Amino acid sequence: MKNTFRARLKAGETLYGSWLTIGSTTTAEIVAGAGFDWLTIDMEHSAIGLTLAQEMIRAVEHQGVVPLVRVGHNQPNLIKRVMDAGAAGVIVPMVNTADEAEQAVQSVKYPPRGFRGVGLARAQQYGFGFDEYQAWNRDNSVVIVQVEHIRAVENLEAILAVDGVDGFMVGPYDLSGSLGMPGRFDHPDVVAALDRVEAVAATTDAAPGFHVVRPDPDVLEAKRAKGYRFLSYGLDTFFLGSAARRAVAEARGAATGPDNGDNA
Repeated sequence: MKNTFRARLKAGETLYGSWLTIGSTTTAEIVAGAGFDWLTIDMEHSAIGLTLAQEMIRAVEHQGVVPLVRVGHNQPNLIKRVMDAGAAGVIVPMVNTADEAEQAVQSVKYPPRGFRGVGLARAQQYGFGFDEYQAWNRDNSVVIVQVEHIRAVENLEAILAVDGVDGFMVGPYDLSGSLGMPGRFDHPDVVAALDRVEAVAATTDAAPGFHVVRPDPDVLEAKRAKGYRFLSYGLDTFFLGSAARRAVAEARGAATGPDNGDNA
């Protein structure tokens, strides 16, 4: 899967993933078993550290799903370390300029394309597979930038023109927040920003992505119809919380129904 994921993105395939924010290899394994194409371990808005992230990468891979990591910020050492831990690629937050996109790519790639330092960790089979990993990294590692500020929208053509940027992910909450209207996705200014993103995306080979944070199949279909094909659907906390709330409602409904045992 890791050897074909970037090729599938480049080929225009629609790929579905989700977000892991609960620091648990068990949760990672369960969600990976649902059949997503990819999963992102979130190190920006969670308490997940590097050691646990590596174990979650392993759990996701074990289920045949591509493991990505959303790093906390566009910092070369952090990106290098999650790649050394075995991530297939990174999602880099708050990339607002072409220079910032270039830094993200160079943090993932070895020289001559990048400046990533060489380590002999899990990704390199602890020193016994560096040559193979070097070739894999050159051709298959994935860099996704997040478009979550109006500055990124304004600079989007230049950002997506950076060699090595494979796609982007719209962060709808932060994007709307940068316009002073967090969560107001129907505001004309937010709609206009997204219209511009979609127009630019249609002119590039970079995979356009969107995170439908609250699982809603109608919203997902609407985004797919607009051309988004690197789609994130929900996240582990929503899956767990929604199922728990539904179970409680069903249990309380059953307790007040005709078969609650009163006629036994």
